[in-house]
Amino acid sequence: MENKFVVHDLNLYYKDVQALRNISMDIKKQQITALIGPSGCGKTTFLRVLNRMNDLIEGVRIDGKVLLDDQDIFGPDVDVVYLRKRVGMVFQRPNPFPMSVYDNVAYGPRIHGQRNKNKLDEIVEKSLRSAALWDEVSNRLFKSALGLSGGQQQRLCIARLLAVEPEVVLMDEPTSALDPLSTLKIEELLRDLKNHYTIVIVTHNMQQAARVSDSTAFFLNGDMVEFGPTETLFTRPTDQRTEDYITGRFG
Repeated sequence: MENKFVVHDLNLYYKDVQALRNISMDIKKQQITALIGPSGCGKTTFLRVLNRMNDLIEGVRIDGKVLLDDQDIFGPDVDVVYLRKRVGMVFQRPNPFPMSVYDNVAYGPRIHGQRNKNKLDEIVEKSLRSAALWDEVSNRLFKSALGLSGGQQQRLCIARLLAVEPEVVLMDEPTSALDPLSTLKIEELLRDLKNHYTIVIVTHNMQQAARVSDSTAFFLNGDMVEFGPTETLFTRPTDQRTEDYITGRFG
C-alpha cells in the first residue's frame, strides 16, 4: 500500500514547551488512520501539522520531516493555500457558513475561480451526494444551512470540503457533538469516502476507532506510544500503556 504521508522525527514546540516528540509514521493512501489518546496528548496538534494549521499559532516551532507524496510540506517552495486545498479539515463542531446550503458548498470552488453556473450546480450536487446528504437537502438548497440538524450540518461541512477536491481529509473529533444516529451516518460515510480519499481522524471513542479505521496511533504526553493495524493494536497491543488506555484502566 502506497504512502500518502511520511512523517520522520517530527518535533513541535509551543515556545519552550515541547508538545510532540520524535513522531515517525507512514500514513497510507486511501486508508483511515485513527489518532487516539487522552486529552492533551498531542493528537490534535499532530493532525494540524499535516496541513500546517499550527502555522497560525504564535511561537510554534517544528523540526523533522513531513512528506506529502514525497514533497516536504515545510519546504520553501510550498504554497500553503494550495496545501490546505489538498489537505482539508473538518472540525469538532459543525461550522456551516450563515448562508444557503448551496452557497456553503459552492464557496470553495468560487474562491478558486469557478464561476460557471452549470459547473457549480454539478459540483454542489456531486459533493452533497458524496457526503450522503443530497436526498435530505435537495429541496432546500437555497435555504439557510443553519436550519439543518447538527448531523446534517457536519455532513454539509464534509461536502463543502469535498467540493474543492482534496486528496486528504483530516477530521478532529467529527462526531463528538452528534447524537448516536448522526454518528452512525458519519461512520458509514467515512467507509465510503476512503475509496477516494486518505482520511486521518482524531477520536476519543475507542469503539469508533475500532469500527472505522485501518491503522491506529496511540499518543500519550506528546509521544506516539504505538502505531499499527487497528485490529492488532486493539487485540494485541505491545505496550502496557496502550492496553490500559483501550481497556479503560488508564490513569
